[in-house]
Amino acid sequence: MAEPLIVLVHGAFAESAGWNGVIERLAQYGLPVLAVANPLRSLAGDAGYLRDAIAGLARPVMLVGHSYGGMVITQAATGNPAVKALVYVAGFAPEPGESAAQLALTFPGSTLGSTLTSTPLADGSTDQSIEPARFAHQFAADVNPDAAALMAATQRPITERALGDALDAPIAAWRTIPNWFVWGSADRNIPAAASRYMAQRARARELREIDGASHAVAVSQPGPVSEVIREAAAHI
Repeated sequence: MAEPLIVLVHGAFAESAGWNGVIERLAQYGLPVLAVANPLRSLAGDAGYLRDAIAGLARPVMLVGHSYGGMVITQAATGNPAVKALVYVAGFAPEPGESAAQLALTFPGSTLGSTLTSTPLADGSTDQSIEPARFAHQFAADVNPDAAALMAATQRPITERALGDALDAPIAAWRTIPNWFVWGSADRNIPAAASRYMAQRARARELREIDGASHAVAVSQPGPVSEVIREAAAHI
């Protein structure tokens, strides 16, 4: 059997380049990796796109999801024998019926809602993005200011629908697939208490909380994040 490919899935208000530091380190470990684009349109559609991408690879994979990307990897992994492990990087790990919007408010501390700006779309949906002037403080407080400004300018919006879509599965994939979690203690999008709760609920193989790290933990702390991914890869 081929070595599992590590597939990285970004979340809302981000894009694939946010994984660059992680990719560089995984390459140093000799681990095969691919960062895919997440459409951020609807959970069913985004997960369907990821399932198609996995099928096209024709090899086993390990899925790594950041933020809303955790919703997507959970949905895409349902009933998918190609998926051998799941890693949640400040990511949502829902039960059936739970949405990203719901999980973000399970514990107090998220200040994301007050930073969002809405853009109505022609199809009747609404895009949400973080106000550029507030992006660094909200999303990437521990990232170099110039890099955070670039992230704000290149952020990809997500629809209100996607944030409100609930996991549609008979059982959460993390209940049957080995999983690992890593998050920051200073996350202003998903409170650390929520990440801790989801990791404990999933009986994660590892629960790593990085002191002082923001929601952009893969950008600010690519070393520790890569270590968790590397550990997961070593166990599958």
